[in-house]
Amino acid sequence: MSDPVDRTIDRSNRAHPGDAQEAFDIPVTDAPAIPLNGSDELDQHTRVDLLKQERGIAKQYHGGPMWMYPAAAFGGIALWVSFFPLTMFFGFPLAVAFVISCVLATGGYVTSHEAMHSNIARKGDKLRWLNEWTGKVSTIPIVFPFSMARMMHLEHHYHVNDPDKDSDYTDEAPNWWMAIYKTWYNRQPGVDGSIHHYKRILAEMGTPEADKALKDTLKLQLLFMAVLFTMAWTGFAIEAALLWWLPRHIGLSYIRFYLSWAPHHPREGKTGRYDCANIFKSRLGHVMSMGMQTHLIHHLYPGIPNHKTKDAYFALKPVLEKRGVDCSAL
Repeated sequence: MSDPVDRTIDRSNRAHPGDAQEAFDIPVTDAPAIPLNGSDELDQHTRVDLLKQERGIAKQYHGGPMWMYPAAAFGGIALWVSFFPLTMFFGFPLAVAFVISCVLATGGYVTSHEAMHSNIARKGDKLRWLNEWTGKVSTIPIVFPFSMARMMHLEHHYHVNDPDKDSDYTDEAPNWWMAIYKTWYNRQPGVDGSIHHYKRILAEMGTPEADKALKDTLKLQLLFMAVLFTMAWTGFAIEAALLWWLPRHIGLSYIRFYLSWAPHHPREGKTGRYDCANIFKSRLGHVMSMGMQTHLIHHLYPGIPNHKTKDAYFALKPVLEKRGVDCSAL
C-alpha cells in the first residue's frame, strides 16, 4: 500500500494532469528527515523531505518561452500542405517530400502534446486560442482529431498502466519487435486494438465531450478517405500514398512505439507514482525518441515542457534514486 504522502500527490496529478503548479502545496512537517540507511522502506519524514526537494527542483523547469511549439505546428502544417502542389505541378522530388512528410506526421504529436496539457496557454489566458489551434493543426497529418487525442492522452495519465482504463494499454508487447508489429496490427479492421479500446473508454465516460471526440474522429477519417479516393481517381494515387497515407501510418507506428511502448514496458502492475514509466536509453538518442528516455518526468510533472524534461531529469536524479527509481540507464 502506498504511503499517505504519495496518495495525496497521486490524487492531485490525476485531478489536473495539465496543471503546471501540480499541487505544489505538499504536506510539510517541521520534523527532520531520518538519514537514509539503505533500508527498502523510507521513513515518512524522509519521504516528505524528499518530496519537498523534488517539487522545489521541478518548479524551476515549469514555464518559460513556448513559442517554438506553435511555430513548429503552423510551419509544419504549411510545409505539409505545400508538398501537394510542389510535387504534382512543380517537380519537387517526391522522395524528399515523402521523408519530410514522415517527420512532420511524427513530430506533430510532440507539439500537440504540449497543447494537450495546456502548456502553451491555460484556460482563461488571452493566448488560449493559440494553445487549441496548435493542438488541432498538429494532429492533422496523422488524421487524429485533437479532441480525441487530448481526451485519450489524459485518460492515460489518469489510469496509467491500468489494463482496462489506460487508453494506451493495447500497445503492450513482450519485446521491441513485437511492439513494432502491434503498432501495425492494432490498426487492422476487426482487431480489438486501439480504436476499439478508445470506443469502450468513451462509452464508459458517457459525456458530451466523449461523444464529440468520437464524431470528430469519424468525420476526419471519412474526409481523409474521400480525399485519397479523389486524388487516386484524378491520377495522383502515388502522390497521395507517399505524401498522406504512408507517412500517416509510419508516424502512428513511430509514435506508438516510442511514446507508448518504450517508456512504459513492462506495464503490468506498474501504477505507482515512481514506477509508472521507465528511464531508458534509446539507440536513436533523446531527440529521435522524442524525449521519451526521461518520460517518467512527464508523468510526475506534466507541466514541464518536453524540451526541458531531460534537464529536469538530471536535476531530479539524486532525489529519484533515493525514492527507488532505477536511473542506471542514464
